[in-house]
Amino acid sequence: MKTDILIIGSGCSGLYCALHLPEEKQITVITKSDLESSDSFLAQGGMCMLKDDFDYNSYFEDTMRAGHYKNDEKSVEIMIRSSRDIVDDLLGYGVDFQREEDGTLAFTREGAHSEQRILFHEDITGKEITSKLLKQVKNRKNITLMEYTTMLDILCKDNCCYGAVVRHKDGKLENVLSDYTILATGGIGGLYLHSTNFRHLTGDSIAIAIKHHIALKDINYVQIHPTTLYTEQNEERSFLISESVRGEGAKLYDIHMNRFVNELLPRDVVTDAIHQQMQKDHSDYVWEDLRSIPEDELKMHFPNIVEHCEAMGYDVTKECIPVVPAQHYFMGGIAVDHQSRTSMEHLYAVGETACNGVHGQNRLASNSLLESLVFAKRAAFEIKNTYCPIEQLQEDNTNLEHYQDSEKLAEEYRNLVLGEIEKREAEHLSA
Repeated sequence: MKTDILIIGSGCSGLYCALHLPEEKQITVITKSDLESSDSFLAQGGMCMLKDDFDYNSYFEDTMRAGHYKNDEKSVEIMIRSSRDIVDDLLGYGVDFQREEDGTLAFTREGAHSEQRILFHEDITGKEITSKLLKQVKNRKNITLMEYTTMLDILCKDNCCYGAVVRHKDGKLENVLSDYTILATGGIGGLYLHSTNFRHLTGDSIAIAIKHHIALKDINYVQIHPTTLYTEQNEERSFLISESVRGEGAKLYDIHMNRFVNELLPRDVVTDAIHQQMQKDHSDYVWEDLRSIPEDELKMHFPNIVEHCEAMGYDVTKECIPVVPAQHYFMGGIAVDHQSRTSMEHLYAVGETACNGVHGQNRLASNSLLESLVFAKRAAFEIKNTYCPIEQLQEDNTNLEHYQDSEKLAEEYRNLVLGEIEKREAEHLSA
């Protein structure tokens, strides 16, 4: 199989990148599960936007402070300055952000933000954005979408990528040849017992990067979200209670109903405080109280949270809910430059699987959707402006026998990723 550009992943970064690539090029997007099972669809809180130049310094500082000043300052600047352009694109695609009564865009605030600068659509902003991108992609005749197609490896020679080895839904193995390959495979939550991520997101791109000596960056920077709904049942995913809930006034209490932390501090600080309080109280959870939010606002802004909690037996308008931290986001990843290029020629990485340093050691709430879109668009423009076909792209004779045992390969990749994270974390602590 041959294609001009191969995109691996159907989240917001992969889809948005596809929409900005040349329409005369044949683009193939593959995804490990169905088209809607990406973490982009799960994002609740919203997406940041620079409202005006007066907020730039504050937004920049909030991002840097949350990231413990380990951020790449140029990446942060690019993300913030590009935000209005991204919003204009999304509005053009029909994304329905919340509006004020006068028709202007409405903004909310989340933890560690000093201003209200977050656009939202109820508490399903990610679904609203990604579904509209998917609709646009489906209308493009030059883009082919392939579900239940798993990348097993990349094809490369002399530090140049020319495609990927994939497994189709029926188990058939195939080499897909391409001039450019874009990794948009999402996070690593599937490697953890408790995570807000889909279970099939297991850091495959990171494992493949390790295997082929592609540069990585900050892969020990793994974010834990402080508030997911605690249940005694073993759910497939931890249900996230959005940062926006605390931004709108929700409070955190220990099991004795005493406040123990400023709820608007950065996520990692709140997470540490919760873990310490749970250890002190010998408890498996703490309480989150949404009753301080007016009931009509609660049901309008957070309908899905209200509905899910109700299904689990909690009336958030009358009682507190038990919450516990869970793995949520991956700030590290495959090292990329400001155009999303990896250290391997003709190979790009975007979204959560990439690391341009924008988040530093801890991601500021609602920067993930924005960052993914900004640098996906920059990747598309870089490919468009420098497009250079790989000469003599022809049938690849890679031996596919190694990829036959899917369970063995998955375990191999899992051990590669977790082992490298553990190694980098040990180096970080000893530095």
